[in-house]
Amino acid sequence: MKLAARTSLLLVALCNSILFAQGQGSSLPAASMQPLPAIPNLMHEVEQNQRQAEALQANYLYREVAREQRSDGRKTETKEYDVFWLRGVEVHKLVRKDGKELSPDEQRKESDRIDKEVEKSQERKHKADAEGKATDSHGNEEVTVSRFLELGIFSNARRVKLNGRDTIAVDFAGDPKARTRNRVESVIRDLAGTIWIDEQDHAITQIHGRFADSFKVGGGLVMSIKKGTSFSMQQMKINNEVWLPSRIEGEGAARVLLLLHFDGSILITDSDYRKFKATSTILPGVETVHPTVPQDTPSPPR
Repeated sequence: MKLAARTSLLLVALCNSILFAQGQGSSLPAASMQPLPAIPNLMHEVEQNQRQAEALQANYLYREVAREQRSDGRKTETKEYDVFWLRGVEVHKLVRKDGKELSPDEQRKESDRIDKEVEKSQERKHKADAEGKATDSHGNEEVTVSRFLELGIFSNARRVKLNGRDTIAVDFAGDPKARTRNRVESVIRDLAGTIWIDEQDHAITQIHGRFADSFKVGGGLVMSIKKGTSFSMQQMKINNEVWLPSRIEGEGAARVLLLLHFDGSILITDSDYRKFKATSTILPGVETVHPTVPQDTPSPPR
């Protein structure tokens, strides 16, 4: 399942593996209650729909704004990216920093970085495909729902109203006795939180969670998370066809490859979704598409 970033990659490279914290939402009237689906079956359907959504997401270009406030309070940094798929790889192209456009030299370096990133990602993915491993677009190994269900406990499934839509909220807690196969699985085992799933579309609409322990993967180069770091992620339905990221918040300290890095707090907002075609040059579509659910969803209280 995917998190970027999200992404986006919450964290969405994270969000694939990261689910969860305290449930929120107003309960539906008792008269409208129907039998809830079995959680394992529901989560497998969410995973399948997420993979289908990725194929649709590859048709979209959008703008991402990341604002970071350092824990010492001395620095606030804002970066703006164009997010799109290029040759099967999701990329974030830096276009503006602290309100200033990149210089021609900086633009050239950013294009070179993206070319190298896409090439390396394709190499990793081809190798993983040959070994029969499930990966994200960057060729990084993913944890399937089947394995996720073995690492923790899903409980307290209930219906809530979220943006006027019927939604199923499910709590998650890692099982400290679960045997892990690698460091990433150990990370998942130390998570706790809640995932909200749109009942009609079986798509993730919101995630909120917290890390119970500090950890590093690849000596901290691949992933590094500080104990107590919390996050939330929201998605919105775009063009009445696919749920895509709208807002990601994090507090604490985290690093995920080159996709996410903060020490303090971070707010990531995604907007201005447009359909496009990508070759060596970005070709934006002529139509800006709009969300089909309200965008002003409040973040769940911490």
